[in-house]
Amino acid sequence: MTLPSHRLRWVFACLVALALLTGCEKQPELVALEGQAMGTFWHVTFVPTSAVLNNDGLKQGIADVLERLEASMSTYRPHSDISRFNKLSAGEPFTPDADFTVVLDAALEVGKKSGGAYDVTIGPLIEVWGFGAKGRRTTLPEKQEIEKALAASGVSALRWEKNLGQLTKTRPVGLDFSSLVKGYAVDAVALWLQSQGIEQYLVEVGGELRVAGGKPNGQPWRVAIEQPEVMSGDIAATLALTNAAVATSGDYRNFFEVDGKRYSHTIDPRTGYPVDHNLVSVTVIHDSAMFADAWATALLVVGTEQALRLAKQYNLAVFLIRRKDDAFIAISSPAFGPYL
Repeated sequence: MTLPSHRLRWVFACLVALALLTGCEKQPELVALEGQAMGTFWHVTFVPTSAVLNNDGLKQGIADVLERLEASMSTYRPHSDISRFNKLSAGEPFTPDADFTVVLDAALEVGKKSGGAYDVTIGPLIEVWGFGAKGRRTTLPEKQEIEKALAASGVSALRWEKNLGQLTKTRPVGLDFSSLVKGYAVDAVALWLQSQGIEQYLVEVGGELRVAGGKPNGQPWRVAIEQPEVMSGDIAATLALTNAAVATSGDYRNFFEVDGKRYSHTIDPRTGYPVDHNLVSVTVIHDSAMFADAWATALLVVGTEQALRLAKQYNLAVFLIRRKDDAFIAISSPAFGPYL
């Protein structure tokens, strides 16, 4: 499994000009807000209406939403809900809040539909391969280390009694929602903006984004997918979006090499080893940024052929980039076509 490792480059045609217009075109000005949360940056661009709060009030409201989610699901906070759960012994009950419940349900759903390629309990595997908080490795882990980390992972250790609102574990295991919580944050901010009467917006948190409506001129929001080459700045495709969310996962930035072999930070939860295929980037468009985020990660694990099969099975809008020799080849699912 991997965290989304490169940001979608979001592109607005004539954004600066629109923001500076004083009314000669009789179009509302775009308003842009930004801040930091969840160890990353967030950006919100919207078309204001007369009923909305002032910009300071909106920015504080967005910050409050993101703070609520960090207090619940940040593994970097020792007293967050998820950190408390991770410290519990087997059999000790835990009652998740509403946000935690939504994210947990989504993680388990994508994990099941992907055949176990998506798993939010593989923190031990990420650490043993040198992609966690303990830092990089210069040598490969021993087979016994990998087997031990694999045994300490697995959603089969979770007992989720949703009707009772109670989560327990049958053996020591920890949760890490990093691969979908930024997507959920995008959804949560979007819903809050809607509650404030804002109907045309773009929300981005750490590269995952969601749009509603269109720009003031009636055109859709334009979003660009990066070509998977570090620092190239090239664009693989440009999307036209109105009411949709989009997330991209890639494995070409975060890896190490030993004896000339490349080891990606995309770990297959089923084997305990980094994936070894030519799929380097997955973009998913979905109604929910959270599901787009999770599916982008899951499909990057399974590789091109299985990703396309899953996309067809679950009607997912998917754009894949795979490496062939020294070139990149793009392929998309039928559901992705309308967005190009």
